[in-house]
Amino acid sequence: MTTPAELTARLAWRYATKKFDSTRKIPAETWAVLRQSLVQTPSSYGLQPWKFLIIDTPALRTQLRTVSWGQAQVEEASHHVVFLARTAMTEADVNRLIQAQSAVRGTSLESLAGYRGMMVKNIVGADPEWIRQWAMRQTYIALGQFMLACAMVQVDACPMEGLDPLKYDEILGLNGSGYHTVVACPVGYRAVDDKYAGLAKVRFTESEVIEVR
Repeated sequence: MTTPAELTARLAWRYATKKFDSTRKIPAETWAVLRQSLVQTPSSYGLQPWKFLIIDTPALRTQLRTVSWGQAQVEEASHHVVFLARTAMTEADVNRLIQAQSAVRGTSLESLAGYRGMMVKNIVGADPEWIRQWAMRQTYIALGQFMLACAMVQVDACPMEGLDPLKYDEILGLNGSGYHTVVACPVGYRAVDDKYAGLAKVRFTESEVIEVR
């Protein structure tokens, strides 16, 4: 079990890595854990309105770098993860969750009818732009969990909003897929000469950002 001191140390250790060691790859067993951190991410209603693309193809990485403000991490990192959100939610999405819940928990579909109806009303029947924004916010929960998981196994990460989502969608063939690009996160191991690795973190004090009422 991770101790409070260990967690604090991991959080202090992580930073937005600017230069990766391109010769180092994340071991398969470690990468499997990080993949599971994405799968295990909590979401509103449990609807999981996302998909995670792992970009392994070098040519694709090169293309994505050009629309990521030229940031070298896209190509240098061991893995490049692109976080996608649903563009809309349908009754089929709700039914998929209900059927999975019934199968996993051994609950009858009839007993889940009320829950299904609530989701159809609140999610499927909501304003399309609200749903789009909601799905994007859910995706950031996955990003946060992924970054923490990386820190816990001492894998470096660089959350990246500095990209052109529409160009990502075009390059990755997402148009018409029901998903769109939100954010990306290259992960791997910091280069020994990354000048940002040794910089002290600049954070406001606890009393400035946490208030108890």
